[in-house]
Amino acid sequence: MSSALWTHTGYAQEIRFGAGRLKEAPLLVEALRAQRVLLVTTPRRLRSAAGRQLEKALGGRLVAVFDEVRSHVPKSIAERAFAEAQAKRADAVVSLGGGSCADLGKAVCHFAEQARGVPAVSCFDRPALAHVVVPTTYSGAEVTPFYGMLDEAAHRKSGAGGPTLAPAGVIYDPEITLDLPPRQSAETGMNALAHCVEAAWSPSRTPEAEAIAYSGAARVFHALPRVIERPQDLEARTELLAGALLAGRSLQNASMGVHHGLAQLIGGRTGMAHGLANALILAHAVRFNQDVVPDVIARLAMLFGRRDGDAAAAIDDLRARLGLPAHLAECGVGDEDIEAAAQASPGNATIAKNPKPVTVADARGILRAAL
Repeated sequence: MSSALWTHTGYAQEIRFGAGRLKEAPLLVEALRAQRVLLVTTPRRLRSAAGRQLEKALGGRLVAVFDEVRSHVPKSIAERAFAEAQAKRADAVVSLGGGSCADLGKAVCHFAEQARGVPAVSCFDRPALAHVVVPTTYSGAEVTPFYGMLDEAAHRKSGAGGPTLAPAGVIYDPEITLDLPPRQSAETGMNALAHCVEAAWSPSRTPEAEAIAYSGAARVFHALPRVIERPQDLEARTELLAGALLAGRSLQNASMGVHHGLAQLIGGRTGMAHGLANALILAHAVRFNQDVVPDVIARLAMLFGRRDGDAAAAIDDLRARLGLPAHLAECGVGDEDIEAAAQASPGNATIAKNPKPVTVADARGILRAAL
């Protein structure tokens, strides 16, 4: 059960969900009273049908396109995007793409707050820039007020955020996910599942976050294999996208823990895709926390259809069914990477929020089990 003492935070946010709703992005921009839009995306997404449609729909409001998004959001890229926003006097950001696009958009908005000299301290403050996100993958990052960013010199990824960084508008259009390759669907879907699992056991979860986390976990777990096996199944894509939405929503009033912290550290050091790191570490993090959150693990196992209560095994089976690797070593991670991540774990703010303390030896053990 969640704590009897809790505080719920609600964000000013409009979510539009359903096939064909991409065309409504300009309506959200207009509702936010924005006139000068910076579009943040990738070259592939910019060339896609969705990218061309969005460019056309934004029309004269679109003053700049920044298509240099990279995985893990290197700080130098975020700084260039913010410089572009300043140069073009943008008053809104529209992000089209996966979690890195959403995170880069949030980073630009955060930098704008810092440049203003009055960073928001409350969800009642006004954001410096309006932000509308159109997700094309399944991470759930598009509704949260947090983002990850990579310190390239230190090869370390960490989280940041603030109460006004939750994007004000989000458009979920399952039609624009139909061209997402199965591997990316699998990896980002596992990221969404991990968000739900960690929200469900978060010490700071509210009753709403807990309920949303369980619902999202069930949706993602059962829809994800359908998407991989039938990529053009719009109904399955719609169900998975709804699960991703719930995954992000659950984190609005819950924290992540050892799993996401270790995934950040491994990804920052090796460049490994965040969703893939999630997929390979999640079951081992579940086993690590089993003794302190047995009721959570048991309920997740039930939702996953596992009668023996072994949620970790269910997650392992899902990963295998999706065709993802079983071991970090298969993805180029070595002993030195494991040791570096373990040694860095005490300084990771996300790991500090785990339901039970995580020592360097614990972090090493989890990662070695995944190696």
